[in-house]
Amino acid sequence: MALAAGDRIPDIALNTPTPDGPKPVQTAEVLGSGTVVLFGVPGAFTPACSDTHLPGFVLRAEELKAKGVDTVACTSVNDAFVLNAWADARNVDGTVTMLADGSADFAKAAGLDMDGSKFGLGIRSKRYAAVIKDGVVQWIGVEDVPSTVEASSVETVLQQL
Repeated sequence: MALAAGDRIPDIALNTPTPDGPKPVQTAEVLGSGTVVLFGVPGAFTPACSDTHLPGFVLRAEELKAKGVDTVACTSVNDAFVLNAWADARNVDGTVTMLADGSADFAKAAGLDMDGSKFGLGIRSKRYAAVIKDGVVQWIGVEDVPSTVEASSVETVLQQL
């Protein structure tokens, strides 16, 4: 069953890139306090993720903060080294907390995993965005088509805040 409004986010161990290498973090620690915008992508460096989804949240991070968002985070079924390279390539500069879900543990626990095998990707995260307050989902938008960025776009999230 997919994560829905009113659900508490699953507490899963992930990794976040740091200058000293990957750092283990718990989702309850990173996403469980204050107002958080979490968005999930099928994969770093994939077209819609790199060209539209991540850049939208980076470019409009100040607008999100002005609406009371404490943390903007991105999860992807990639390792922390790939997410670090992707953040560098897309000039994230700390505006988005990058969360590596290398084995899709969070995606599976949230019911937001998908089989991307027909695209050569294996198990990945669905594309989504959620507004979370103190660890509880307030709103979530999940894309029906992985290459689409509409229900999970920064514009849609801003309308929900």
